Amino acid sequence: MDAEEQRAALARLVADRRLSLSELSRVLGRNAAYLQQYLNRGSPRKLGERDRARLAAYLGVGEAALGGPMPAALVPVPRLDVCASAGAGAGAHADAEALRQPFPFPPLLLRQLGVRPEAASMIRVTGESMLPTLDDGDEILVDRDKRRIDLRGIFVLRVDGELLVKRVRAAVGGIDLISDNPAYPVRFVRAGQFELIGRVAWLGRAL
Repeated sequence: MDAEEQRAALARLVADRRLSLSELSRVLGRNAAYLQQYLNRGSPRKLGERDRARLAAYLGVGEAALGGPMPAALVPVPRLDVCASAGAGAGAHADAEALRQPFPFPPLLLRQLGVRPEAASMIRVTGESMLPTLDDGDEILVDRDKRRIDLRGIFVLRVDGELLVKRVRAAVGGIDLISDNPAYPVRFVRAGQFELIGRVAWLGRAL
């Protein structure tokens, strides 16, 4: 959107909503004639980023409507129709074909989490053994690139056909599965009897 289109877009919003240019100028912390001069005289030539953001927020529109950049497209992360148990185990497979509606994930957040879109998937947690960190019904983002055992992380893994979400500690001859809920004992699993699916990178929870 060029400078003229930007001015025309703001002028339409002001006219449609019967707003006061002087009042909008005060919203920006500017003198009362600031937006009138911008629309009628082209001074300043374009709105600054700060002014554009404040106007967009006040008007309830995206910054793109006032000449700002278009928002990045959301990444559709697959949501497997399976559960990773934080209790006794879920009889399901991490490569299940059944999918629910993909979760629209902001690409910037994925980058901040260090998760490639191709390696991301989401599943639900069942059970209470990972309380207070993970609760029954939480949705977790699993990074399938991260499969190195690290006690600081939480992992989704398959044990004897059951899908689990636990902390994992290397042990002689296998691994220990550790729950955050102290009511659940440590479980030892022999080497060759488990498959690490990926590390939990993010969780979503309804309040």
